[in-house]
Amino acid sequence: MAALFYLTAIAGLLLAGIICSIISNKLKIPNVLLLILTGILLGNIKFQGDHMTLSPVFLTSISIIALVMILFDSTSRLKLKTFDTLSFKAMKLAFVFLILNTLLLTIPAMLIYGIAGDSLFQSVILALIFSALMSATDSAAVLILLKGFSGKVARLLEIESIINTPLSVILPFLFLDLFYNIGATINFSTLVETSIIPFLTQIIVGLGSGIFIGLLIFKLMRKKYSDQLSPIALITSALLTYIIAENLSGSGVIAVVALGLFFGNITVKEKSTLNEFSSMFSNSLEILVFILIGFSIAIPFDIFFFIRSILLFLIYLVIRYIAVNLTFKDGYTKNEKLFMSLNISKGITVAVVIFSLMTLNIPALNNILPLILIFMVYSIATSTLAGKFAPKLLTKPE
Repeated sequence: MAALFYLTAIAGLLLAGIICSIISNKLKIPNVLLLILTGILLGNIKFQGDHMTLSPVFLTSISIIALVMILFDSTSRLKLKTFDTLSFKAMKLAFVFLILNTLLLTIPAMLIYGIAGDSLFQSVILALIFSALMSATDSAAVLILLKGFSGKVARLLEIESIINTPLSVILPFLFLDLFYNIGATINFSTLVETSIIPFLTQIIVGLGSGIFIGLLIFKLMRKKYSDQLSPIALITSALLTYIIAENLSGSGVIAVVALGLFFGNITVKEKSTLNEFSSMFSNSLEILVFILIGFSIAIPFDIFFFIRSILLFLIYLVIRYIAVNLTFKDGYTKNEKLFMSLNISKGITVAVVIFSLMTLNIPALNNILPLILIFMVYSIATSTLAGKFAPKLLTKPE
């Protein structure tokens, strides 16, 4: 009976997701916003006098699969030969925004929202986890919002979202390692051992795993194509890359990015067909994940929660605006800079980290999950609104 209950719940969530996607297509907005709001609504419905719950491990597994496929799908469409000055500017924006976020959003998050641990150092670490995670932007949402615009701003935002994804996944867990080591003496030696070395290891091992699997799998796919086996091989290679990298203490996210770039820049038979299959599979998983994240985290319907979170979000928008202006002192109009500042939509990256944090069952961490979720809603709504004004703020290329 338990299995039937779970299957029924998943089928119902997918049905609700399909309806949300149809509505969002009619309204020409990203379906993520409606999916999350639907999840929040369903999460507040009681079944036989109780709220329905799903296993955090199950939720994390689904979200990781979705992250792997969506990340692979987006990076596989990038061509290395197109990486130019614009790409370096996108990289610069990603790093400047990340640094400013960790420096300027951390203290307001502690003071305004009240992020707090058992000690001041623990509180700072929790706020840093939140700040680093909020540096992520969602490539899928960017592509939807900028559909029909192929100028430098659209391209820059797309590349930025791909670059900041690995950092936004790695950094929160590096800060989490510091959280666990609070009882130890913190000095340069322990900082190198617990943070710097693991960070470099994750990057190197991740890149190596992605390139290794790419060479192994795609060499076989260059000349032969099978309607039945090639799409499965594509999914398997992406998941295998993530699993191998993580088991070797590397970054699965960086490994999948490397694999996607490798796939996108080699010759493979029926590549367009494989890309279409990858997108279809990714979209199905995305629908489930975003409903589940709204379904799984209880938003406190308290006026003070919304006042504090909105105030913190406004500060966050100011930080983003500062980051854009520091990065681009010339070459972009004020309207273009404003548009880039408002395009901070959160997506699958943040969802995966949320589900991963849920499995740890740390009360101090659980207290910031509603704030992260409501920031997702605010950011998607803000980006959607900016997308509606895109024709006025952006100049279409001739």
